[in-house]
Amino acid sequence: MVMEPLIVVALVILLFGAISRRAERSPLTPPMFFIAAGWLVSEHGLGLLHVDVSGSVIHTLAEITLVVVLFTDASRIDLACLRREESLPLRLLGVGMPLTILIGTAAGIALLPGFSWVELALVAAILAPTDAALGQAVVSNPLVPLRIRQSLNVESGLNDGIALPIVLFLAAMAGATGGENSASHWLRTAALAVTLGPAVGVAVGWAGGLWLERGVASGWVNIPFERLSSLGLAFLAFSGAEFIGGNGFIAAFVAGLTLGNVGKNVCETLHEFGETEGQLLTLLVFLVFGAVMVPSALAQVSVSTLVYALLSLTMVRMIPVALSLLGTGLGTPSVAFLGWFGPRGLASILFALVVVEEGRLASGPQLEGVVVLTVLLSAILHGATAYPFARRYGAHAEEGERRELAKETIDLPVRVRHS
Repeated sequence: MVMEPLIVVALVILLFGAISRRAERSPLTPPMFFIAAGWLVSEHGLGLLHVDVSGSVIHTLAEITLVVVLFTDASRIDLACLRREESLPLRLLGVGMPLTILIGTAAGIALLPGFSWVELALVAAILAPTDAALGQAVVSNPLVPLRIRQSLNVESGLNDGIALPIVLFLAAMAGATGGENSASHWLRTAALAVTLGPAVGVAVGWAGGLWLERGVASGWVNIPFERLSSLGLAFLAFSGAEFIGGNGFIAAFVAGLTLGNVGKNVCETLHEFGETEGQLLTLLVFLVFGAVMVPSALAQVSVSTLVYALLSLTMVRMIPVALSLLGTGLGTPSVAFLGWFGPRGLASILFALVVVEEGRLASGPQLEGVVVLTVLLSAILHGATAYPFARRYGAHAEEGERRELAKETIDLPVRVRHS
């Protein structure tokens, strides 16, 4: 019996809500629950939900969610604070992320012979961004040192926006090598994406931020519409850039970044939206992911794709992180902790959906299968280890602090002067 989609969504939300407090200290995370629920109600499970894969619903949901996530994540970034901070996030982003894409491409060349090198680089770039939501018990656990938590938070907040132009550029190249477009076409597309998109984003974020701040300060804009107007700026940046030939996703990210540093007073309500309505959109994507993408990906799993997915979550991530943190003075446990907690999640799903839908790649289904398998394994492995590993690492860090404090407070020997 097929049920109405809204009934299914409502029941899944209510079921997890009933155990959400207990789940905070367990291996079960919201993404894990919604992925499992999506598979259970799908045609491959109980058959309660039918989703038309060929329709525009999934693509539209992916676009809306990606715009909201990019915009709200970017609005949290304080550029002045980022410049003053220790170099850990900048090392992870500036050194670790490019190395992750390079090593991921090399691993694909060795394990995935059915892809061209451009397509393998595209897969590596799609899987490069991390998602703190899959390891929420890590970034919200006070036992984990603040510097480590902030580094993981800043990295996951910035790397989807940084990876986006690379993904779009490689997708255009892969489309060109497939024979649908000329080299000049993808060069022009990439050039417009990285010029018109940011230009529209800066203009909308700056002008819209000042306008919204003045409206709130003068008492003309109330709190509900302060929140809605902020989202209106996100979609204005996206649609405006698309209208003139730029890339809307880059525009949304830059608009959020600009708004967060120009109109800081109006961003508080926007962040509140991100904690509720934004999370709902994210979990809906994971529900669709479990209902539609996981069954098709599992049907084409091979030993090589499984090995690649496991390497992507381990060595492909951990080696670049270790190399990027050389000279920081961090101990091996901290480096290993930062290296392991690079879960792949929402950004990778959305990038894959957008690329496969718009790129018309010949290897689109295979590419999507590799990405889906990696994200599925990440949801299980990172979700299950987030709370116990955070507790163990936090206890280790606390013990280390106690030892350092003890060294500083040891009484020095007193010399007695004899007369």
